[in-house]
Amino acid sequence: MKLLFLTPGTGSYYCGVCMRDNALAKQLCAMGHDAVLLPLYLPLTLDESAASPEAPVFFGGLNVYLQQKLSWFRHAPRWLDRWLDHPAILKWLGRFSGMTQGADTGQITLSMLQGEQGAQNRELDKLIEWIRHIERPDVIWLSTGLLAGVARRIRGETGVPVYASLQGEDSFLDGLPEPWSTLSWKEMGARLAELDGVTAPSRFFGELMERRLGLPGGRVEVIPNGVGLQGFAVATEAPEHPTVGFLARLIPGKGLGLVVEAFIELHRRGRVPKARLHCAGTMIESDAAFVEEQKARLAVAGLAGAAEFSANISREEKERFLRGLSLLSVPATYGEAFGLYLLEALACGVPVVQPRVAAFPEIVEATGGGILVEPGSASALALAWEALLLEPQRARALGLTGMRKVQEEFSMERMAGRFVKVSQRSLHKQV
Repeated sequence: MKLLFLTPGTGSYYCGVCMRDNALAKQLCAMGHDAVLLPLYLPLTLDESAASPEAPVFFGGLNVYLQQKLSWFRHAPRWLDRWLDHPAILKWLGRFSGMTQGADTGQITLSMLQGEQGAQNRELDKLIEWIRHIERPDVIWLSTGLLAGVARRIRGETGVPVYASLQGEDSFLDGLPEPWSTLSWKEMGARLAELDGVTAPSRFFGELMERRLGLPGGRVEVIPNGVGLQGFAVATEAPEHPTVGFLARLIPGKGLGLVVEAFIELHRRGRVPKARLHCAGTMIESDAAFVEEQKARLAVAGLAGAAEFSANISREEKERFLRGLSLLSVPATYGEAFGLYLLEALACGVPVVQPRVAAFPEIVEATGGGILVEPGSASALALAWEALLLEPQRARALGLTGMRKVQEEFSMERMAGRFVKVSQRSLHKQV
């Protein structure tokens, strides 16, 4: 099959969705399919080689912004468009990718969802021209429902079926100011209802989005995320000190503050006096102040020397980081759609301790690689950590059980196979 994936690029920091889509496209190519990953807005920032290194960027971030803010710019000469979409310009723009916010973000989000009726219809012209000039794909996949606005014209003018993968749109849309949040939810629901199929990485998120988008029950199909297993392996020996890990973006919503509070509580209890904390993940400039606050909390508790923070680590660094852990916890405080970091930890035989909320119970139940605790409770986290750190054999057994399940059910091969199976339905419909 020939599959085209559209995914938003971040330009300057690692994004879980981008890395998942890149690994998926590479796996599909390894299986004999023709998969192209096309970035939108900004170039992709990845922790491994790109699946489609020569792919151009469409809906360039600067063009999208200027067309939203200046109506005359929607009719600017094409040479100016091309200049603003130059890779060097977009790479520079990526340094400021977290700066657009508030009403600007709300207006652009709604406009993008409105597709041919939005301010960026000219960018959609370019994308459709490109699709027409390449060998026609069998299916186009949108990596987020936030891109659903491009589908109506693409399907109508190229005849290519379009599917969307949902993941994390709810927290983004809920964070927009009104009236943009409500309007964007409504528009996304209408646009997704027109697609050939919609998927989500967990039952929790699929059912949640059906309710919030007003889609019929069963409309959203579950395709669990997978992880590329190359490089992930069990450590040959236990870490020198019992070590709790955190792997996600270093922000409040991922539960970093709760982890720090629980680590302080763990030391206050005194049963694991040599315990260490290692936090790693994406950090952009706007996250730095919060991270410094957490370091200050640890210093006040006399634990500055027992904690380490590693921002924006590479793939190889992530593998070493995971092999140096006794357990991993990412107690996200919003409704996490999946949690790819759990699969990565389990792929290294590291057990997980997660709150009994959102998609976490599904993953822990399916892998048998961890334990669940009361949501939002630092004390519950600390007690669960303590129990596992004092019983390393039990922790190892959980981790190894999880590792085997990830290899069997949550590999990138399994995920790619599921995408192909769903995509092939469109071929049968067209025959």
